[in-house]
Amino acid sequence: MRHMLLAALFLGAAMTPAIAVAQAVPVPAQAISGTRLDISATGEATRVPDIAIISAGVVTRAATATGALEQNAARMDRVTAALKRAGIAERDIQTSNISLNPEYRYVENQPPKLVGYTASNTLNVRFRDIRSTGKILDALVAEGANQINGPSLTIDKPEEALDEARTKALAVGRARADLYARALGMHVVRLLSVSESGNYAAPPPMPMMMEARAQAADTKIIPGEQKLQVTLGMMFELR
Repeated sequence: MRHMLLAALFLGAAMTPAIAVAQAVPVPAQAISGTRLDISATGEATRVPDIAIISAGVVTRAATATGALEQNAARMDRVTAALKRAGIAERDIQTSNISLNPEYRYVENQPPKLVGYTASNTLNVRFRDIRSTGKILDALVAEGANQINGPSLTIDKPEEALDEARTKALAVGRARADLYARALGMHVVRLLSVSESGNYAAPPPMPMMMEARAQAADTKIIPGEQKLQVTLGMMFELR
């Protein structure tokens, strides 16, 4: 039994270096005999935004914390009900912030005096029909929303536009490589590698504040166009 155990140990020791060597074999780098050219190329595509994201909140003040929270909850219930009546799905309504803060009065040479509390509740609302956004915002103000910020306009499914931008970036990169090659009296032999870094940035939110007294407002959201960009790093061989 002892001889069998020793034989197994020797066999395992003999196999270990072979396995280690097999795992450590490096992948050979792609050799080039000409000149390497690195290109950065950007492709763009434009689309009309079809999603608007708005921050809608209720801020209430009262002498007590309980009073501020109760008023806030009642008004937020009305705001949420108005969103649902307008056809906004629950998956497109998300609480983003709830806060309760004391308010103090400051007088010189005297300690701060507590005068009340401020309660705040904010929702992020996703509008899938931008044309109706303004009308719904006006309804929210009428139901008690007194803090509205946005909109942030975006594209719901940008994949098709991004693929268009990728195709353009490839064409730009190849044309630029040909330009360099001609200027150097050479020609492009092959494309060695491509790497992507995307850049899809919505424009910054447009601040917008409303108060309950603005019930007669006729707010309009103008979507305009949004630019989608994809940047490629491309490596060519020239000879």
